[in-house]
Amino acid sequence: MKKIVLSAFALLLLFSCSNDETSTTTEEKTLVTHDHRGCASHEVYEEQLRQNPELAQKMEQIERFTEEAIRNNTGRLVNGKIEIPVVVNVLYRTAAENISLTQIQSQIDVLNKDFNATNSDFNQVPTVFSGVKANVGISFVLDAVYRKSTTKTSWGTRDAMKKSAQGGLNPTSPTTKLNLWVCTIGGGILGYAQFPGGSSATDGVVIDSRYLGTTGTATAPFNKGRTATHEVGHWMNLRHIWGDATCGSDLVSDTPSHNTANYGIPAFPHYSTCSGTPIEMTMNYMDYTDDAGMYMFSNGQKSRMLAIFASGGARNSFAQP
Repeated sequence: MKKIVLSAFALLLLFSCSNDETSTTTEEKTLVTHDHRGCASHEVYEEQLRQNPELAQKMEQIERFTEEAIRNNTGRLVNGKIEIPVVVNVLYRTAAENISLTQIQSQIDVLNKDFNATNSDFNQVPTVFSGVKANVGISFVLDAVYRKSTTKTSWGTRDAMKKSAQGGLNPTSPTTKLNLWVCTIGGGILGYAQFPGGSSATDGVVIDSRYLGTTGTATAPFNKGRTATHEVGHWMNLRHIWGDATCGSDLVSDTPSHNTANYGIPAFPHYSTCSGTPIEMTMNYMDYTDDAGMYMFSNGQKSRMLAIFASGGARNSFAQP
């Protein structure tokens, strides 16, 4: 099991790599469905660090607060419950991209099940992880849906969909409502999120319309709504389970070290070659497996998420009665 260490987080902040799908536009790329999950949250985060060096200090402060909140058990829910209103911003060029209210609601339903351990596959968690499987206890309610017709064939990962001046839609009340943009991203990216600490003008989650919810245009093997579960996990300060590095740290104490991302639905048990050769938690929402292959958060991830809603936390404004 990994130790939560600030030095590992500092190394993560310093780590930088190029990513063609982040640094170039994706409008001219062929739009196809994808067999492997692609999440651009880490790459978008690194780009934000390059553009705003002060963000690194802010993120380090958030990490220090998170560790303190977990250590002192101050990351509790307000009034026993957090219910997050969700604003869905739909940007469409085709009728298929203008997804139905039914499809949108199916995604809200999945979030509620996954974050409250009522998903039907939660009972598939292997015995070896049964002691750490978590009910996060956060709920979501659809607050509003805004739609906008566009001529763009894809939006890329530079937050253009979040800006009216660039043809997108500005976020609505981003300090008290989770904004979720639904559009064609392109470049092999299913979705991406902004970690706590970034600008409120771009805060929220982006999901490709073909991978949202469980009906309508939702496309297998990403048609069970888990792309949004994964990205909302990032929005609540979770990292990829392999720490975006070979045998890296996700800053959570009860998730095993992973060599790298896992794809498809790995056979259990899948052993890591990292120190101690642990069984990898491939069914964790923060891996890259197919939707049908992910169905749990860990208690350590729960503590990390709840810490940002505590008094003084980066998303405490969402936890007010």
